[in-house]
Amino acid sequence: MHRATAIAHPNIAFIKYWGHADAALHLPANPSVSMVLDCLQTRTTVGFGALRGDEVVIDGVPASPAARVRVSEHLDRVRALAGIDLRARVRSESNFAAGAGLASSASAFAALTLAATVALGLDLSLEQLSALARLGSGSACRSIPDGFVEWTVQPDRSSTAHSIAPPEHWTLCDCIALVSTRHKEVSSIGGHEAAPSSPLHTARVRDATLQLPACRRAIEQRNLVALGRIAERDAVMMHAVAMTSAPPIYYWTAETMRVVRAVVEWRQAGLPVYYTIDAGPNVHCLCETAYGDEVQRRLASLPGVEQVLVACPGSGARLTDDHVS
Repeated sequence: MHRATAIAHPNIAFIKYWGHADAALHLPANPSVSMVLDCLQTRTTVGFGALRGDEVVIDGVPASPAARVRVSEHLDRVRALAGIDLRARVRSESNFAAGAGLASSASAFAALTLAATVALGLDLSLEQLSALARLGSGSACRSIPDGFVEWTVQPDRSSTAHSIAPPEHWTLCDCIALVSTRHKEVSSIGGHEAAPSSPLHTARVRDATLQLPACRRAIEQRNLVALGRIAERDAVMMHAVAMTSAPPIYYWTAETMRVVRAVVEWRQAGLPVYYTIDAGPNVHCLCETAYGDEVQRRLASLPGVEQVLVACPGSGARLTDDHVS
């Protein structure tokens, strides 16, 4: 059996991916900027051989029918590139909760893409891997490169993500306040589909596109104030789109708002920390590592915060010999 294993990390977006220009190709309505999160990871082993069908096990449990179909459809893309029709045995595990707004599909499909292509002997460039991962899950393209990443769509409708700064460029810290690890009721895919029904969608897409150069510049200059303002603004706008979609989507909870209010109060009192929120209730709190312990301590003391995870800028998808059994 031809086998390979890859590790990939999720990412947190400072300018969000929300809504499609082309749903079938996972082309985003606007460009985005993100950071790979080093402490969260998915490890996936893919082996191709004489099997009757694809076998998919996630975190030690056979995948649901919907998840298995989604994985098989992505494997079909890899099989088509390699010109073979072998079935695959997929074993994948993550050290964080799926479906809770922590970009689990990003790390999952980035790892799956790299492991599957290598197992079939394909030697793809980072750009090709990013474009392929995007077809499995849009944000997965941002988990292929290292560190700080920008995802764009070109005039010819090609769409890939590329690194704009390596992990060591900036000692940024993401303290993630987990207020719920339950699977969210509306998936990110559902949110993307609903976005155009919001009267705010067009304005948010325009603003996100206009903010892109300033976001890139803030990262290049390691300017937390500028980056934090952009991240908070776009997060609120994205969730405003979700809340005004038809039907409305409410990812925030009372605990979410408690963390947001605390972050704003701490910053007003002199602690340099900013928030952003993906499609879920959990709050990512951005600071420099010198303040990471203090932010983590304060978050952990808030009622409703179940756990605080701390992540720094991480590497992109990579191979490992540590296979998932």
